[in-house]
Parts: sequence; C-alpha cells; structure tokens
Amino acid sequence: MTRTRTGTALLALSLTWAGGSLAQESPAGRGIYSCVDARGRTITSDRPIPACIDREQLELRPSGGIRRTIEPTRTAREQAEREEKERQEALVAARATEERRRERALLIRYPNAETHDRERTDALAQIDVVIQAAKKRLDELASDRKRIDEELEFYKGDPAKAPPSLRRRIEDNAQSMAVQKRFIDDQDDEKRRVNARFDEERSRLKALWTARGPASR
Repeated sequence: MTRTRTGTALLALSLTWAGGSLAQESPAGRGIYSCVDARGRTITSDRPIPACIDREQLELRPSGGIRRTIEPTRTAREQAEREEKERQEALVAARATEERRRERALLIRYPNAETHDRERTDALAQIDVVIQAAKKRLDELASDRKRIDEELEFYKGDPAKAPPSLRRRIEDNAQSMAVQKRFIDDQDDEKRRVNARFDEERSRLKALWTARGPASR
C-alpha cells in the first residue's frame, strides 16, 4: 500500500511539473502542426514539420481551431519573385487610387459640359491674344523693313557701299521676324495641345457625368 501511494505521488508530481513546463512554453497550451506533404499525406506533429518546409502548415489549438498559418520557406529566387509581384500589385493599386483622385478632381472642376466648354474657350482665347500681339510685332517689323528697303534704294547700284549700320538693321530685322514667326508657330502648336487635352478630358468626363446623373450634363 505504501509503495502504491508513493508511485501515485510521483506520477502526480511528474504531471504537475510537465503541465507547468507546457504553460511556460505557451500560455495557450502546446500547438499541433498539420500539413499535407508532397505525397499527399496529412502529417501532424507537436512541432513544425520539416517535410512541409516548402509548403503551408497550420498550427492548431488543442481545441482544434486554427491558431495561425505558417507560410512555406522560400528560396531567394522565390522570395524575390514574391516581392516583385507584391510591388507590381502595389503599383497597380496606387495607380487606381490616383486615377480615382483625378476623376474626383475633374468632376469638382467641371461639374457639367458648360463649365468645360467655357474653360476651353478661355484657354484658347488667351493664346489668341498672345498670337495677335506677335502678329502685330510682325507688322511693325515689316514696316521697318520697308523703310530699310527705301534707304537701300540709294545703294541699288552697289549694295556693298551700304553703311554697316544699315546692314545691321537688315540682319536684326530678319532675325526678329524669324523669331516672331517661330513664336507664332509654337503658339499654334500650344492651341493644338490645349484642344487635345480638353478632348481627352471631355471623353473621360462624359462617362463620369453619365454615372453621376442627368443634372451633370
């Protein structure tokens, strides 16, 4: 009887020590690991399973619920590919967010077709003002060249005898006229760019106005 009591006491002491050890290792209790290996077999263990290091493992609670999912250990190449995929997905998401922001800004700026048409007209009118100023300057240079030509009549027989100051005026006049003509060409290009921008906006706005409702048209 004494020997039996002594054995029971030792067993109880052993279980108490083991339970305390497990409690220290994991407050929620020891987990159970489970996975399906390369052969399709379901493996369980009380620790991470080496045979499933290249595949997903589940850590289960003693009650049977999933405590966490352990991702497979990847090679350096696999990790780099995963990071690149995540980077590309982040870029796509960022572009989509930026596109939505731009659409909201467009709708705020142009709530209807009338406001968009008015701003296009104003933008083109500003360029036309600049072009008209350049054309006026061209007319002035043309008048100046006419006066220069009248002075050159005195040296028609031998233009080489024309004074240096007159020849400089001819060169300056020609250069100034060339500058003004290039400037006007640039402004014509700017008008085409402005029209193209408004056309592109209008195409996008039509869909946005339609989605918002008839009050926007």
